[in-house]
Amino acid sequence: MIYFLLIGLAAGWLAGKILGRRSFGLIGDLVIGVLGALLGGVLFKLLGLAVAAAATLLGSLIAATVGAILLLLVLDKIKR
Repeated sequence: MIYFLLIGLAAGWLAGKILGRRSFGLIGDLVIGVLGALLGGVLFKLLGLAVAAAATLLGSLIAATVGAILLLLVLDKIKR
């Protein structure tokens, strides 16, 4: 569980940096990262990449970050 939360926190922070945003704070980054990890896990499973993503720390971080980026992009569209 702690591993999942740490990956989520890092993914939320990375997604914000990749998209050129400032941090949402510890809790905000954690929520975005954890939701992004869930979204990324589903997406990678649909693409048949779930085993590769879950096999390593880097793979998990990549899947979570991709999910967090997609989540932030969707939230931007909804805001507009």
